[in-house]
Amino acid sequence: MGILSWIFLGLVVGALAKWIMPGDDPGGIFVTILIGIAGAFVGGFIGSFLGMGTVTGFNLGSLAMAIGGALLLLFGYRKFKSRA
Repeated sequence: MGILSWIFLGLVVGALAKWIMPGDDPGGIFVTILIGIAGAFVGGFIGSFLGMGTVTGFNLGSLAMAIGGALLLLFGYRKFKSRA
């Protein structure tokens, strides 16, 4: 996927993760996009490590893994920010 596709996927995944796990997070839309993009990478890494496949494009399995990774990162981000 190209960089624009990753940014779009990150926006969608970040927004879905924020919708699933609402809360007051600093950073706004840019942090949401970055968490979504990083979540796609984390979800793909964990999925491939567990033998479930990788994030290959815009399909349901890739989207689910990316959302899972974004939720994991959003949870960690909130825990880190609450300590600071």
